[in-house]
Amino acid sequence: MSIYSFSKVIALMGLILGTASGCTTAATLDTVTPAVVAPVSEKFASIVVDGSTGAVLYQANADLPRVPASLTKMMTLYMTFEAMQAGRISKATTMPVSAHAASQAPSKLGIKPGQTIDVDTAIKAIVVKSANDVAAALAEYLGGTEEQFAAQMTAKARQLGMRGTNFHNASGLPDPQQITTARDMALLGLALRRHFPQQYYYFGTQDFVYNGKLIRGHNRVLAQLNGADGIKTGYVRASGFNIVTSISDHGRQLVAVVMGGETAKKRDAQVVSLVNAYLPQVASR
Repeated sequence: MSIYSFSKVIALMGLILGTASGCTTAATLDTVTPAVVAPVSEKFASIVVDGSTGAVLYQANADLPRVPASLTKMMTLYMTFEAMQAGRISKATTMPVSAHAASQAPSKLGIKPGQTIDVDTAIKAIVVKSANDVAAALAEYLGGTEEQFAAQMTAKARQLGMRGTNFHNASGLPDPQQITTARDMALLGLALRRHFPQQYYYFGTQDFVYNGKLIRGHNRVLAQLNGADGIKTGYVRASGFNIVTSISDHGRQLVAVVMGGETAKKRDAQVVSLVNAYLPQVASR
């Protein structure tokens, strides 16, 4: 899809911004089990988007500010893929690890100051392990400092039409100024697939080997839904349990976002229920 076509999708989604607050859906909302998808906490927000047309099939609190947690890393990887596409880095590029990067709070890969890590391993560590230390190392390599990289992330968010998002770090670790919306996370999910089809496969990675150790992921939805191929989970205390799920099934594409889940299990059940309810409405390509 061309950038022009993608801009039309953004414009289409922008038309929805004027709708009434709260839960608004397509006509078939009553096919979804209310106990599963109804807001269960003040942190809850959700949206389901047709990945081919940008049509919003379901939304609840989709434009209210929310804490992204590790969903932030979707933009960190967007910036990484963009650098790869431009030829500024490759999978084999090695990046130094600073004391700042190594000092990040878990979840982390455990890289040490003075070590190096290649881009391919870094991407897998972020997708599978949600490694905060690796996200910071990438940010420093691409942006000079993590602060400068976060500013670049926010600028990119505006270019993509993400009007309710501000980034202040590359990992999603707690920062009171780091906010987003469920709609913005759906836009980012759509952009990742459309702009980087050659790198998108990374989001389906469920494990990888680092220093001889098998590291397994914790995105259980990948195994629960046919066609699930990403994208990211996230949690900090202020956010609750977040997930952006992408589906590609027999020519149909869908992105579903759930934010503020009470537990990982409940969050997963919510997003699975939404996908099962709305995938039949998605247009085939």
